[in-house]
Amino acid sequence: MEALEERPVISLIICTRNRCRQLARCLRAILRIVCEPPWELIITNNGSDDQTAIVVGEFAKTAPFPVRHVVEPKPGLGNARNTGMAAARGQILAFTDDDCYPDPDFLTRVLSAFRDPSAGYITGRILLHDPNDFPIAINESAEPLTFPARSIVNPGGVQGANMAFRRAVLDEIGGFDPLFGAGSLFPAEDLDAACRASAAGWKGQYRPEIVVRHHHGRTESDAAHMWRSYGVGTGACYMKLFLRGPRRVRLVRFLWYVHRRDKCPSGFIPGEAVGAAKYAYLRTTQAFGRSIDRGRIRSR
Repeated sequence: MEALEERPVISLIICTRNRCRQLARCLRAILRIVCEPPWELIITNNGSDDQTAIVVGEFAKTAPFPVRHVVEPKPGLGNARNTGMAAARGQILAFTDDDCYPDPDFLTRVLSAFRDPSAGYITGRILLHDPNDFPIAINESAEPLTFPARSIVNPGGVQGANMAFRRAVLDEIGGFDPLFGAGSLFPAEDLDAACRASAAGWKGQYRPEIVVRHHHGRTESDAAHMWRSYGVGTGACYMKLFLRGPRRVRLVRFLWYVHRRDKCPSGFIPGEAVGAAKYAYLRTTQAFGRSIDRGRIRSR
């Protein structure tokens, strides 16, 4: 029967690990999506040992669109996103999280944004679903924003709860970095992918009409740890750009501007320093190890 299905134009990818209750609520919201072009849902199970597989299986039986359940045993959101990307058949790949509720017109608006052929990646508005949750991991701005090609994407500018890429762009940059993402060494696989897409010459856009609602359930007491974690990921991402890119002076000026202009939350800047140092150390030791290996080969 699958061979008779229309090839999807857009694939919606959700990665999940041991959050079957949140996922079930998310899937109820997914059922309300209305999209005229054919589309599919990819759920990447990142090694869950709860009832996730059962929840997905029951949902797939009655869903009015194709649902694919793929398993990625290696931990880390970067790995999970890459597995979802490999399973997807659409040329536009949209992402949201298992604790988010996309608006019914989510996919239609994503496709509309990609009518601009120069846009390689898109992000949208993230509203707080429960007013009792602490206002973190959201972006409520109603102002559109363009990330010019070969510019540096600001911290939090692109968030995985509401983002989409052309498949061709993700193929060009080699997908998501497995070192980045929740469950890996560094959070911020979303920012890292956007920065690399920008460096490859692709423009990005923040489109506030593309809306998801985030139901994360976190409290004020969780905020300090989260800001530090976000800082670690951001610092690692920018150190990666610094080590690999030719625009080091521009990056330093950008960081100086951002931290002068914005009041960074407590723990974010120290976290950035830790992330930058850890990434630099990791790459230095890897390069040193490769140098030793090459020396051993030459001495044989």
